[in-house]
Amino acid sequence: MSQERVTATYLVETPYSLERAAATIAGEQSTGTFTSVPGETDELKARFGASVEHIEEIGEVDEPSLPGAKPPAGHDGKYRQGRVTVSFPLHNFGASIPNLLSAVAGNLYELQELSGLRLLDLELPEAFAARYPGPKFGIEGTRKLTGVYDRPILGTIVKPSIGLSTEQLSELVEKLARAGMDFIKDDELNANPPFAPLEQKVKAVMEAIERAADATGKKLMYAFNITGDIDELRRNHDIVVQAGGTSVMVSILSVGLSGLAYLNSFSEVPIHGHRNQWGMLTRSPLLGIEFTAYQKLCRLAGADHLHVNGLNSKFYESNESVLRSIEACTTPLLGGYNTMPVVSSMQWAGTAPATYEATRSVDVMHLAGGGMLAHPDGPAAGFESMKLGWEAAVQGIPLETYAAQHPALRRAIEKYGRG
Repeated sequence: MSQERVTATYLVETPYSLERAAATIAGEQSTGTFTSVPGETDELKARFGASVEHIEEIGEVDEPSLPGAKPPAGHDGKYRQGRVTVSFPLHNFGASIPNLLSAVAGNLYELQELSGLRLLDLELPEAFAARYPGPKFGIEGTRKLTGVYDRPILGTIVKPSIGLSTEQLSELVEKLARAGMDFIKDDELNANPPFAPLEQKVKAVMEAIERAADATGKKLMYAFNITGDIDELRRNHDIVVQAGGTSVMVSILSVGLSGLAYLNSFSEVPIHGHRNQWGMLTRSPLLGIEFTAYQKLCRLAGADHLHVNGLNSKFYESNESVLRSIEACTTPLLGGYNTMPVVSSMQWAGTAPATYEATRSVDVMHLAGGGMLAHPDGPAAGFESMKLGWEAAVQGIPLETYAAQHPALRRAIEKYGRG
C-alpha cells in the first residue's frame, strides 16, 4: 500500500495534556475508539493509524473556550493550548475530498477531551492533483475572457440583492456594461427564485450584455448564480453557456465541495466561488477551520474565483485575516491550481491603496456594490473612480493628490471618505 500521508495542523485546547489530546485525535480519527477492540493489532495500527508528528505549546487559559469538555479527576483548572500536527495514511481514505474531511474534520470536534479545536492547515500529497484537476481558468483564463490585464478586474454586485424584475435587471446591467464595467455578479441571495427564474434572467441579462458589447466592443463578464441541488447544476450551467455567458457562480457551502467538483467536471466557463455561510465555520477562534486550509479544498474542487472579504469591511474579520486569505489563494498548491482572490464588502476606490500596499499585487478581483453604484455621479463614475484608485495605488501617488486631477475620484472621496 502507498505510504503517502495527509498532514493536518490543529489549534487545540484541552483540560488534559497536549500529548493526551493529540493522541486522542490521532486514535479516534483512524484505528482507535474509546477502548481496545478485537482486531486492533499492532500491525493494523502501524499500517492504518494516524501519527502525532509535532506538538507546540502556546499557553494556558483559566476557562474553556467551548462548552462540553470533561476535565479529568483532580483537574488543576488550566486549559492548555497548542498547535498539534497529525498525519494520516492516504490509503485510509484515498484522494477523496469528502472522505478526507471525515478524517481530518470529523467527530473529533465533539470529543470531551477538547475544549477548543480549529483545523489550521492541510498538506496534501500529489494523489489529489491526479484526482482533482482544479480550476480550469483561474487568473489567466479570467483575464483572457474579460480582456483586462495589468490591473485588477473591477466589478460590482447586483443591488438591490432581491426584488428586481428581469426587465429592471436588464436595464441595470446594460447601463453598467456600457460604462465599461469588467464584471458583475448576482448576489448570493438571488439564484433561481420564483419571481425571476434563472432562464428568464439569463436571457434578459445576456441580451443586455450583447447590446452593450456591440456598442463598446467589450463584453462584460457576468457570474450568474446557479446554486441549487446537485441535479440542477448541469442544467443551470448549460442555460448560461448556451446564452453566451462567460461565468457561473455557486455558493460553495450550499452545494458542498463535491457539488463544486461535479460542476467543475463539465463547466465550460470560470466558476465564481462565493463563501457565504463561512462565518459559522470560522468566527470562533477555537472552533472550525482556518481559511488557509479550506481554500485548498476549494481550489482542488475547481473554484476559479474565491471570495476573501475586503479590508475595512462590514464584517467582523480583521484586515490581517483578509490578507492571509489573499496570500493563501495565490500560494502555489500541487504545482498549479491558480485561483483569483475576490476582494469585496464595503469596498470603494479608497480601499485600493491599502489593498495594494498590503499585497503588492494587481491579481485580484475587486468588487464594490454601493462603492460603485452609489457614486454621486452614477455607476460609470463609480467604476472610473475604482480604476483611478488603483492607478494611484500602483504609482504610489497619494489618493487626494491624484483626485485633484480626476473628478470621479474626488467625488468618491467626498462621498465615502478617506477609507
